[in-house]
Amino acid sequence: MKETIYTIPVNDAYQAGGECPLCALQMTLDQQLLEYYLGPALMEPDVRKTTNQKGFCREHLQALYASESNRLGLGLTLHTHLKDVSADLLAQLDGAAAVGRRTLLSGREKDYKDRLAATARAISVREADCAICDRLSQTMERYLDVIFYQYFQDPAFRETFDHGPGYCLPHLSLLVEGASRHLSQNQVSVFMPALASLQRRCLETLTDDVEWYTLKFDYRNSDKSWKNSKDALPRSIRRLSGGFERKSNK
Repeated sequence: MKETIYTIPVNDAYQAGGECPLCALQMTLDQQLLEYYLGPALMEPDVRKTTNQKGFCREHLQALYASESNRLGLGLTLHTHLKDVSADLLAQLDGAAAVGRRTLLSGREKDYKDRLAATARAISVREADCAICDRLSQTMERYLDVIFYQYFQDPAFRETFDHGPGYCLPHLSLLVEGASRHLSQNQVSVFMPALASLQRRCLETLTDDVEWYTLKFDYRNSDKSWKNSKDALPRSIRRLSGGFERKSNK
């Protein structure tokens, strides 16, 4: 398959030899998006329209601030986003307060509770929205297309996939869910057994490493080798929950 803007990062991630190729893909993309939203793009009208409306989740807000690369740009983005949030949510709160006053007089308690629940949902939606998360999700979906295509069209990629390190649980779910949408029944009959075999191998190895880590606390094993267990706990955490450590700018 001819390399494109999407196949190059996929192939790089699978050749890197990390614990979860999709975590490697996400880490690279995440860093690129942080730089994008703090770069010249933040002054583009279409970008500002998106960031005004969606803003960023807590994790990405902290990462944008921690980057220290463009605090002025972040301030300008947050200023107009706060104005957008205020116009929306203060109107919601005022409406809920007005309904509360009316229902106090009418005795229709359900109307008041329904409006409060709707206002709480509106606040939750604004809090959860994130321009970076949306872009991550859209691009990871394109990466899935590339992975499935290459798995069935590129023998070298299939070999790398089948003998890879396995996946964290969030990205394992992403692969299985993607297979349900992108693959035919015949393709699933090939892909899923290979994925199950790969994941079984990596989980069994990790489980053994964690067990040996705990056994090393027994004085009878104090002089024995740690084998591959010294970092078994952080590897288990990453395998179970996914995620990655962002590079420090200091």
